[in-house]
Amino acid sequence: MADGEMLPDRRELRASHDDRDRVVERLRVAAGDGRLTAQELDERLETALTARTYGELEVLLRDLPAESAAATVTPTAPVKDLVRLQATSGNLERGGPWAVPRRLEVETTSGNVLIDLTTAAISHPELDLAISVRSGNVRLVVPPDVMVDVDAVSVRSGSIRHRVHPDPALPRRLTVTMSGSVRSGNVVIRGPRRGLWARLLRRPPK
Repeated sequence: MADGEMLPDRRELRASHDDRDRVVERLRVAAGDGRLTAQELDERLETALTARTYGELEVLLRDLPAESAAATVTPTAPVKDLVRLQATSGNLERGGPWAVPRRLEVETTSGNVLIDLTTAAISHPELDLAISVRSGNVRLVVPPDVMVDVDAVSVRSGSIRHRVHPDPALPRRLTVTMSGSVRSGNVVIRGPRRGLWARLLRRPPK
């Protein structure tokens, strides 16, 4: 380096795909710990995926604990082995940065249930999802790194619409094995809203 030449400010250096991915993961963990709301997570993820410099990424983590500090914190809400959701002639939603259990049982009779895994805290690789649908509807929203297997579901006078498939370019975070029955009802499995994840999938390869 020539005499008098100044080193560039690190915050002005260009960030890589790996840098952005690390920030995205820390934001997800922070949301799972209850440090960010679903709206804050959505906004910061959108910024992280389009950030150009280290400075833009550092701003997103400024009010969050360092990685080493976060790793030593004991979770206040441990993952449950079983969660039961029941809707009768009403609507039930489970979304945002909620903790995904190991087994989830959903029963609806003339009701509607929405289960959104887009920003959920996923701490284990498999989810056992048992459903019982009678004249109702269940919607499951999954990001591109989650796979859903519906082979063990029986259908009578109803339907299952599986509209998404995992992206092979992304490491799989979760496999959902769905079982149970649908009677005069509907199950829809779809991806998250267009925008954030669409940009992630369109991102050029490393």
